[in-house]
This record gives sequence, C-alpha cells and structure tokens, in this order.
Amino acid sequence: MNAAAGDERRDSRSEQGSLIVIALLAPLVGAVSGFVGAIFRLALEQADRLRNGLIDIASDQPWGILYIIGGCAAAAGVAAWLVRQFSPEASGSGIPHVEAVLESELPPAPFRLIIVKFIGGLLAIGGGLALGREGPSVQMGAGIAHFVGRTFRRTWPECRVLLAAGAGAGLATAFNAPIAGAIFVLEELVRRFEPRIAIAALGASAVAIAVARLFLGNEPDFAISSLEPPTISVLPLFLLLGLLAGLLGWLYNTTLLATMSLADWAKWLPVELRAGLVGAAVGALAWYAPALVGGGDNLTQRTLLGGEAWLVLPIVFVIRLALGAFSYAAGTPGGLFAPMLVLGAQIGLFVGLGFTLAVPDFGLQPESFAVVGMAAFFTGVVRAPLTGIVLVTEMTGNVTLLLPMLGACFVAMLIPNLVRNAPIYDSLREITLRRDRSRGA
Repeated sequence: MNAAAGDERRDSRSEQGSLIVIALLAPLVGAVSGFVGAIFRLALEQADRLRNGLIDIASDQPWGILYIIGGCAAAAGVAAWLVRQFSPEASGSGIPHVEAVLESELPPAPFRLIIVKFIGGLLAIGGGLALGREGPSVQMGAGIAHFVGRTFRRTWPECRVLLAAGAGAGLATAFNAPIAGAIFVLEELVRRFEPRIAIAALGASAVAIAVARLFLGNEPDFAISSLEPPTISVLPLFLLLGLLAGLLGWLYNTTLLATMSLADWAKWLPVELRAGLVGAAVGALAWYAPALVGGGDNLTQRTLLGGEAWLVLPIVFVIRLALGAFSYAAGTPGGLFAPMLVLGAQIGLFVGLGFTLAVPDFGLQPESFAVVGMAAFFTGVVRAPLTGIVLVTEMTGNVTLLLPMLGACFVAMLIPNLVRNAPIYDSLREITLRRDRSRGA
C-alpha cells in the first residue's frame, strides 16, 4: 500500500516537472515562431510589391507579358523543385501533415522543411499563386517546436505538446490573432481539450504575437468601417448567408479535391512542369488583373470596405475559386486560410448588397455580411467554427457581429454535414498519408 502511494507521488512529481519544462519551453517556441513568421510576412509583402512593380515596368515593353508569364512560371517551378528535391512534406498547406504527426501517423519532418517552406512559400505566393501564408507559418512553427524539443532532449509526448503549440503560434503570427491560434490547436489539430497542450498553446501564441508585433505593429490585419449590431429582425438574413456559405463550402471542397485528382492523373508530367504551367497561367492573369493574384489580402480588404460592384463579385469569386484550387494542386508550399477569407468576404458582400437592394428600408450594412461571410465560409470548409469566429473577430477588431456569426456558422456547418461532405483537412490528410505510402513503396 505504501509502495503504491510512493509510486503515485513520484509519478505526480514527474508529471509536474514535465509540465514546468513545457511551460518554460513553450514561450521559447513562440518567440522563434513569431520571429520567423513575422519575417515571412514581411518578405511576402516585399514580394507582392516586387511583382506588381515588375508588371508596371514590363507594361512598357513590347513583349512584357512574356517576361511576366515566364517569371511567374519559373517561381512556381523552382518552388515545386525545392519541395520534391529536399522536403516532400513541405508541399501544400502543411496543416494536414502536422495533424498526421500529432496523431503519430507520420514522423516529424526534418529541420530542412523550415527552410524549404520559407523559400518555397515566398517563391510560390510571391509569384502570384493564390495561396495563404498561414499554412507555411503553421508548419514552420511546428518544425521549430520539434527542433526545440529535440535540442532539450524532451520525450516524444513532450515534443508533441510543443509541436502543437508551435503550430498554433504560427497561425497566430500569420493573422495577428493570438486567441485564434490557441483555439485552432484544440479545435482542429488535436480536437480535444488537453490541459498540457492548452497551456503550451496559450504561452506560445502570446509570446509569438508579442515578438511579431515588434515587426508588424499592433493594428488588426483588416480595417473596417464602423458596424452597428444588427437588430433581431434581420438575423434571419444572416442564417440565409450561412446556408449559401455552407453550400459553397461544399463546392469549394469538391473543386479542390477534384483539381488535386486531376494533378495526380497528370503525374506523368514532372511536378516542376505542372507547377510552371500553373505559374504561367497566373502570370497571364496578373498581366491583365494584378489585383486578382497572390494571397488576396488586398481583395479581402477592398471587399470588407464595400469596394466591389455587386455584379462583379460572382465573376471574381469564380476566378479566385478556380485559381486557388489549381494553385494548391501545383504542389508548392502555401495554405488555404487566406484565399478562403477572400471568398467568404465576397460571398457575404454579394448577399449583403442583394438584401440591401431587395429590402432598402431595413437600413442594412452590406459590410457586416462581408465580415460574417468570412467566418461562415471558413466554417463550411474547415468545420472549425470557434476558430473561424475568433479569427475573423481578431483580424477585423470587431465584436459587434458575434451573434450573427454564431447563427451563420451554425447553418454553414450543418449543410455540409447533412450532405456528408468531409472537412477539407480530413480529406487532405488522407491524401497526405496515401502519398507518403506511395513514396515509401
């Protein structure tokens, strides 16, 4: 009896000691992830400016369009080559790979993934592919965390906790959203509340944002006009927005997976050539409409301010939907969150402007629907409503739309589940595991 009690006390002290170590290492992981993520964001901003500047310069040249098409194709091709040659795990978002590692379905990626993800993501997104910065930031944060854990000789259970925290810190840095980063870890990456992971995620995300804001500033990612809380009488309109967001979320998932199947069918072509062809198409689009390519923050910002014409919104939505699917299928580093936010804002503004024309006496603010649409579409695609709501709230600095967000996300999550459409990261994780098995065969 006394021996059992002694063993229990020793186990308790060991667990407490492990938790203290995690609590000390998590801020270190957050600090490094915040620094790397902030530099990545700044580099992408410079790459966007460089791309647009080159388009302006080339517009005065007789064959300028060929220079832009060739440059974008080369950037995408080199990014795909880096992935194939040095780190196949760096392909795509990286979030499905992180989820598989946390579930012990795949081993952690080697340290070189961080370098490939940074340079490859910079080339791909900077070259105009419609991909997000958050996927690379999440996977780089997880890689940094695993490196820290191994450096300090921690056990795998401790490294797993740090890895999840590093991934959350990466997301927090990508969108200047510390609470969303921590919630994302629990709601999407591990899908259960684990106190040790919650503690580490909170610590890592808080320090990551503190470090990142030294470089990026304290302002929310998107500036929006003053929005009033909607009255109870108009809340059903937000439920209709959620219905449309859920249906289009199903369409988005289906389109993305179909495009990836098409890329698998064309695997007889070298991956660099496939990526180069996508890059060339992006370059051609950038020549005529430079605002439509890249991660899309500029589009989201303009949409949130109501700066898009009602009849133009569906056209831009279709272009960005197709561009995002083909960009992801190219096999370069890049995420899905930022492109999804573009589409969600456009859905919301389209619905808001439509309701404003149909019922002008309601005094609606179409921009409110754009903000809610971001959270609802994210929920329809990812099925992580808490992450979506908190992420959009932090990115816009607006807390007056929480009730309509809840209602819209409720419907947006219901519809895809009724039609048995799997969350996008579940489907992508299956593809990741299948490709890993085929490489090992």
